[in-house]
Amino acid sequence: MAAGSSFSSTSDSNIQSTKPQLSFWQIWNISFGFLGVQFGFALQNANVSRILGDLGADLHSLSLFWLAAPVTGLIVQPIIGGASDNTWNFLGRRGPFILGGAIFATLGMVLMPNAPLFIKFVAPMVFGGIMFALMDGAFNVTMQPFRALVADMLPVKQRNLGYSVQSLLINTGAVIGSILPFLLTNVVGLENASKAGEVAPTVVWSFYIGGTVLLGSVLWTIISTKEYPPDQFHSFQEEEKTETKQESAPEGNFFSRVIQLIKDAPVTMKQLAIVQFFSWFALYLMWVYTTPAVGQALWGIDAEFYNMDKALIPADVLKKMGSAGDWVGILFAAYSLFAAIYSGFLGRLADRFGRKTVYAVSLLAGGLGYLSVLFISPGELVSVNLLITTAQVPAGGLIWIFSMAGIGIAWAAILAMPYAILSNALPKTKMGIYMGIFNFTIAGPQIISGLLGGSIIAYLFDGNAVMMLMIAGVAMLLGAASVNFVKEAVR
Repeated sequence: MAAGSSFSSTSDSNIQSTKPQLSFWQIWNISFGFLGVQFGFALQNANVSRILGDLGADLHSLSLFWLAAPVTGLIVQPIIGGASDNTWNFLGRRGPFILGGAIFATLGMVLMPNAPLFIKFVAPMVFGGIMFALMDGAFNVTMQPFRALVADMLPVKQRNLGYSVQSLLINTGAVIGSILPFLLTNVVGLENASKAGEVAPTVVWSFYIGGTVLLGSVLWTIISTKEYPPDQFHSFQEEEKTETKQESAPEGNFFSRVIQLIKDAPVTMKQLAIVQFFSWFALYLMWVYTTPAVGQALWGIDAEFYNMDKALIPADVLKKMGSAGDWVGILFAAYSLFAAIYSGFLGRLADRFGRKTVYAVSLLAGGLGYLSVLFISPGELVSVNLLITTAQVPAGGLIWIFSMAGIGIAWAAILAMPYAILSNALPKTKMGIYMGIFNFTIAGPQIISGLLGGSIIAYLFDGNAVMMLMIAGVAMLLGAASVNFVKEAVR
């Protein structure tokens, strides 16, 4: 049964014992919805610190607000993963959760930047935090089934390609999402500076557009990809040799079953958890602190302004903050662009040199990228031709783009290699719940990073956000070293 056929019961005479290889465009359609999900996720990563700052959050509390993301993921992902393993309806196995998550993520993207409108009911900063939790929780609901869908639909020998295509689409969406506020400022002409207690118009409209793209791309995947019905899916024999004691369902309530599954998890998954810890600890610090780091390092904004009420900040400083925030979008688009390009070669590199080698070298590049920004001076303002517009930015801001190349290489590998390695070690009937449990290795380090980040920047670095990126660089290097201890399952 090809990916484009209808979801229906299949007679025994038509059942294949192995999954058929899919065409490139079938693989493309399977992950196309992830382009929109990452479009929205990139807008979140580049602008949530900016939004929360506009609504009143100070530099030291930002990391605590960001905890909403990993905490919701920690709770949601295993529940959704387990549920999607056992769901079969007209939308398929993973489809109901992909579509449901996209709807709620779109709702969060529309409401979060409009937090000031709800001031009669709740403080804007609190409402913004709640919508951030809703939005990120919905992203998690959507992302996890997408990961499992690739493993469900593709034979083992196409999974390097499948996860590489997914990484390519993810980063294509991220490029567009990251650069969007900058485009709305410099091409459309919307205002990028915020007023006290309000969100900049460029950010508001970016979130509206992002929500629309997210929902539309997910609908494309839902309509174009028809999952295998239960009888055919369970007939595939290529992975049966990994179906051992994990096939028998653990007894007890959901959480006791999750604990038992963790105990029974393949050793490969446990070893990957160490790599994931260092990788995602670093990424969390980048998402939280790049906005103030760019403002401080390139535009010369004092750290104290990131802890002040917006009403007390001079207009010229607010303008610098807006320009710095827009440039963060360009930098995030840059690392996503490098990741998208690298993703195009990732599958072939993994086939030739091995997944572990490519994974380790990629994380090494990311660590060096983080560390390099410490040595970049701001320089004079220069005019930058971005083809569709020009912008005035400190010369050092252009050099930061080269640092983003290393980070983009690491990001592409983080999105693909752990899942390609892990999918070969998991039983097919528990692919969803184990992918959800694997999210613990993403959410856990972010929670630890969030709990520690505010104290570290306040008491060790006196508000110097660039030093938080140095910690991220060291963590990424440790992740690269940890890859050597991962033992791959062989099929």
